[in-house]
This record gives sequence, structure tokens and C-alpha cells, in this order.
Amino acid sequence: MRRLKKFGIVLALLYVLLVISAYYFQERLIFFPQNMPLNHTYEFCQNFEEFDLMAKDGAKLNAVHIKQDGARGVVLYFHGNSGNISHLSHVSNLLEQKGYDAILVDYRTYGKSTGELSEEALKKDAQLFYNHALTTYDEKNIVLYGRSFGTGIASGLAAANQPGKLILESPFYSAVSLGKHRFPILPVGWLSEFRFPSNEYLQKVSCPIYIFHGTEDKVIPYEFAEKLYKEIPLTTVKKLYTVEGAGHNYLQDFDAFKEGMAEAFK
Repeated sequence: MRRLKKFGIVLALLYVLLVISAYYFQERLIFFPQNMPLNHTYEFCQNFEEFDLMAKDGAKLNAVHIKQDGARGVVLYFHGNSGNISHLSHVSNLLEQKGYDAILVDYRTYGKSTGELSEEALKKDAQLFYNHALTTYDEKNIVLYGRSFGTGIASGLAAANQPGKLILESPFYSAVSLGKHRFPILPVGWLSEFRFPSNEYLQKVSCPIYIFHGTEDKVIPYEFAEKLYKEIPLTTVKKLYTVEGAGHNYLQDFDAFKEGMAEAFK
């Protein structure tokens, strides 16, 4: 009995250590940035301009502005939680085909961007880029596009503004619900400093919402998209595109995605 009690105490201590470690290292569990040398030259098929915006806390936020003559508007694009904008040539190609300019954003610590990560900082940075887009484009011609992690940022930005459209590729219901899915033994609701409640944001979005999600997504389950879609008010124009057989990446290779994009950008 005494040995069993000691074993239980050891397990409890190990669990406490696990919880403490998860709290202090949660940023490393969530974000997988890839840095780029400051002298790196981006390569895109389209005409583009690299630029930086400065946040109030001194962070430098790097982005690329893809341009074409006679553009219908601009897509403000927020990528997933890994890589950087140098990997987004397929996105720029897609948006060029749809007749849109694009602003591809790198978060703090990604690519050439600097600064400390926090949910509040990321939200303010997104608004900074939105305000920048407003200096060139009418708000009704601004499309917000988020992929994976970026769907939380795009959803919050759409809730705080009046863009023309919101496109979500492989979205999560909320960052906390995703954390609970990935780490079921941890008290994620108590630990997480990154919450991004997309389900709450979408209650406040007035523009059309288009959601794309693969049925074989092992990173963010398809059920998250279904749940998110159902909670969007019925008064909002919305569409869920189910990409059968697709995983978390390479949705652009599937006909259902291509057909949905044609409809979303018509």
C-alpha cells in the first residue's frame, strides 16, 4: 500500500512538471517559424513589392505585395503556423488567376519579421496590415484569407472590420479546442495564452464566409469546420466546401477546392 502511494505521488509530481513545462513552452508547441536572412530575395512569378510595417512595440513586420494591372481587389493572406511567405508562390498564382492582388504577411519571428509573439500582438499586427490595405483599396474589395492557424487571425480581423469576403482554409473551432484535441491530458483551457475563439469571432462577421476543409485532415479534424459552420448565424452568407480525401495540406490539388474557389471569387 505504501509503495502504491509513493508511486501515485511520483506520477502526480511528474504530471505537475508536465503541466508547468507545457505552460512555459507553449509557444514552441504552437509555432514553428522559419527565419529568412534579411538579404533574401523573394521569388514570385508576379510583379511584387516587399515592404515592412513597424508595430508600436518596435516589431518589424515583413510582407510581400503582389500586384497586377486591373486588379479586382486585394487578398490579405495569413498563412499557417509553420514556414514563411517564401513558400506561398502557389497562393500568389491562384490569386493572380482570380484577378486579385495579394498581401502575404509573415507573423512575428517568421521570415524577416521580428518581435515577441502574443495573441494581442498578432491581432494588432493584422489590423495594421488591414489599415495599410485600406490606403490603396476600397474596403469592399478587401478579401481576408486565412489558412490553418491563420484562420483565427483572419476571423478576428473580419469581426472587427467590414471586408468584402472571408475565406477560411482548414480552420479550427478555437485554439483552445484544438489544444484539447492535441493534448487531451493537459488542462489546456487553463494553460493556454493563445485562445483565438474563431467560433465567437464568426458570430460578428457580416460578410460572406467560405470554408474549405479536407475530410482526412489529421491536424485539424474536419469536424471542427462542420461545428464552426453550424454556429455561423443563418443571416450570414456562408458555404462549407468539403474536400473529400484531402488532408491538411495541398487542398489546391483537388477539384472540389478548385470549384469552390471559382465560386468564392466569382
